[in-house]
Amino acid sequence: MHHVHRRLLTTAARLPAVSPASLPAFPPKEALKTAADKDTFVQQEFNPDAWAALQPAPSTALVAFSHRIGLASLFDSPDTIRQACTHPSFVPLFRQHYPAMDEPKTNARLATLGNSLMGLFAAEHIQAKYPYLPTRVMKAAVTAHVGPMTCEAVAREMGATPLLRWHRGNAKDDTRTLLHSEALASIPRSITGLLYKQRSLLAAREFVHSYFLTREIDIRAMLKFYNPKKALLEMVKKYQREPPKSRLLKETGRFSNSPVFVVGIYSGADKLGEGFGASLSMAEYRAAEDALHRVYLTQRPNELIQLPSSTLVHRQNSIYEPSSAQAKYTAPELVPSEIIYASSGKSGVSLARS
Repeated sequence: MHHVHRRLLTTAARLPAVSPASLPAFPPKEALKTAADKDTFVQQEFNPDAWAALQPAPSTALVAFSHRIGLASLFDSPDTIRQACTHPSFVPLFRQHYPAMDEPKTNARLATLGNSLMGLFAAEHIQAKYPYLPTRVMKAAVTAHVGPMTCEAVAREMGATPLLRWHRGNAKDDTRTLLHSEALASIPRSITGLLYKQRSLLAAREFVHSYFLTREIDIRAMLKFYNPKKALLEMVKKYQREPPKSRLLKETGRFSNSPVFVVGIYSGADKLGEGFGASLSMAEYRAAEDALHRVYLTQRPNELIQLPSSTLVHRQNSIYEPSSAQAKYTAPELVPSEIIYASSGKSGVSLARS
């Protein structure tokens, strides 16, 4: 008997969902009772993993989490945070073992609402910061800022991993296997939805800007050109500028085994880009690519960025009334964006090579 108790205690110590304060009282009473009582743990053989997954997070841990992310004044009850950390996949597991008890509230609708709001905030921020960014690249940048991988990373940084209540699923139950990263990514989304629901749109936007849009994203790596010379020719023609011309600026070692050529591309007297390479064609390719990067990655200064959502007041229940101090908003001019070129091709849409 003592051997079984020590084995269960060792197993429970490795489970992250079990509070350390409950280890001295392990095994719990559910392991010693049958399914006669309606509120007991219904299972023929006690499973420490299932029991640990069903245990709610301590209220002290939930309060500490709300203080850690700076939202303690907004969430008065620990049950609000507990709902934000409960994934819908947890309900079937809870219903299986506690069929007579009320099901816990999940973050299904909150995560859906928060996901839409995060996409809105990221899209307007990127559009205002990079006005010439191509459409496909802007979508990829939005995903990089507020996508599933970023949401999972933010949730881990917040320390929300021990608070997550979820269930992986089972192939025998004909359910899709849920990854832990997918369930963890729902926590920041649900917090965004809670802020919008309980406070205002600006409170949710401030949270997204603080935790997501302040991250540095390498947008240059998202730009991919199959034929940068042709893309540059069409872009210059669109803006009614002179056709681009390549000029050899520098060279060394032309007759050696390691030559270097430096080529510049000009539109009239304006230099658009510069590139180098071991051959003239390679240098010209890189020069055209550099010219496209200079246009598409043009950033608007931070002090000149104005977001449409900044015109909304911070008062609750009146978020659609412009305030006198924040109503001075000048919409930037929308520039024509590239649809075919300057795409990394990761969206799943096949592109014709030119």
